This record gives sequence, structure tokens and C-alpha cells, in this order.
Amino acid sequence: MKSFTYTRAETPEAAVAQGAGGARFIAGGTNLLDLMKLQIETPDALIDISRLPLAEIEPHEGGLRIGALAINSDVAAHPHVRARYPMLARALLSGASAQLRNKASVGGNLLQRTRCYFFYDPAAPCNKRTPGIGCAAQGGYNRIHAILGASEACIATHPSDMAVALRALDAVVLTLAPGGDRRRIPLAGLYRLPGDTPQLEHVLAPGELITHVELPPPPPGRQLYRKVRDRASYAFALVSVAAAVAVEDGVVSTAQLAFGGLAPLPWRSAEVEAALIGQPATRETFAAAADALLMDAMGQGHNDFKIPLTRRTLIATLAELTEA
Repeated sequence: MKSFTYTRAETPEAAVAQGAGGARFIAGGTNLLDLMKLQIETPDALIDISRLPLAEIEPHEGGLRIGALAINSDVAAHPHVRARYPMLARALLSGASAQLRNKASVGGNLLQRTRCYFFYDPAAPCNKRTPGIGCAAQGGYNRIHAILGASEACIATHPSDMAVALRALDAVVLTLAPGGDRRRIPLAGLYRLPGDTPQLEHVLAPGELITHVELPPPPPGRQLYRKVRDRASYAFALVSVAAAVAVEDGVVSTAQLAFGGLAPLPWRSAEVEAALIGQPATRETFAAAADALLMDAMGQGHNDFKIPLTRRTLIATLAELTEA
């Protein structure tokens, strides 16, 4: 591991002032420390933000406000989350081992980096790690890689389960930037598609700190988070679906869905929701929604199976949500 300086921030304002020079924030460190050990991340300075007063979980304007330093296990177990946002609780509980959930923070979960094999292998070409040197996953072993939203430069997927649920729930990220500027960023606008610059994964400026995540009032209907993975414990999603669906008189009245394991960011498709809303809650309608989702899907060889797997997972999720 490369040497670095370490300081502990006393206030959010002090943290962002120090971070403006290129230092990295660290809270739980469940992803960053692994990357530093491999010298994939080599920051000159770390700013410990773990003791900042940003760990609250409280009702806010009919919804919920979650501090960026709230621990994943605390969020999953919180009564308001379990009662009103069960898809979020289930996503968090499926996201990692209990030990990691007891350490990882909400803000860190949102900004964790891909688990692409080649990104973690310093000997393999990876445009996300070193721009311009190529992508070993293209034509290589790409079983866990993207079928939607990828580019010729990168086909890695976003690893967070929590972010998928937050995307379906229309979450908003609150930030504090150097100079005191505060932003409200819909989760839909937080992440970047890889395009020609896969190393740029989000829209945050250097030193900009996530302080909170806000959820609007819960959507009507039932909620579900379904995750398909290679093993039941501590595995990233091959495909996941976060869905909230309401049915009135046999017809889908509202639908909010997001998908994990398929794209470089938590994926949401207006076409999928349009294919459901106003239509009868039948297998034929669910199949049409799957057609809309997978219209532009493209496998890379080893991950071709994700296309039929996604279809089956979406249809099964919708069937469970809309059963009498």
C-alpha cells in the first residue's frame, strides 16, 4: 500500500475544505481499503469522516431522511424503513455479509466501485482503472458484466443493491461542496454512463461530500426486491429487480422499477413502466414489459444468459407483486 496522510474531520465543512485538494473521504472503508491494498486507489491523503454527525434516520416531509454515515445494518433494521420501504431493507440485507453491513455507510455504498475482475487485476487492461489501455472484459471472461448501457470502453456493472432500491424509490442525494455550495441530486442524475470516459463514474466534484439521502413518501402498492446470484451469501447480483407496483381492479395503476447487475449504474426504464401502467396484471403484460426492458440488451458472450434470466426474473417479480 502506498503511504498517505490521515486526518479526522471535525465538521462537514472542514471535510470538504480538506477534500478539495484531492484527498479521499473514508468512513467504513469496506471498499476503499481493499482498492488501496491493491494500489488501484492511491490517494495521497485520507480524511476520516466517520465521526461526523451524519448518521440520523428520521421522518422528513412525509418521507425519510438518512444521513450518509448511517450504517447499512441500522438502515435495514429501522422501523420506518422496514414498514414503509421494505424493498430498501431487503436490498440492504441481501447486499453483503453481516460484518460488512455493520461497517459500511450509506454514502460509501452509493459510491462503491465496480467488482469487475479486470478492474481489480493490475495486470489486466482496464479503461476504468487506466484510461486508454483497453478493456479486458471485451472478448474476455465477462459473465458478470453489463447487457445494458455499456460502451466499447467499458462493460462493468454497478455493484450496489441499495442503490437499485433507492433508484426505484426516487431518492435524492444531498451534498456539500467546497465553498459551502449545497446540491440536491436525484439519484437518476448521480451516476454517469461509461461512454468514452469510464473512469468518471459520478457527477460529484472533488471534495464534494454526500451528507444525506432523502426518500419521498413511499409509492402505493406492494414492494419487493428480488436478487438472483450465484450463491445465497455474499455474492453480487447477476440480476436484481426493485419494484413497487399497485393494482386496481386487475389493472396496474402505478409501477416503479429499477434493475441491478445489468448496467454500469442502477438501471431504470420509462418504457418498462409505460408498458405496465394501465394494462391488466397478466403474464402477457409482464412479458411486454420484459420486451421493453431488453429491447437494446446485448450480451458479450459469457453473459448472454443474463438476457433470458432477466426476463424470467422480472416476470416472476411482477407476478408475485400482483397476485391476489
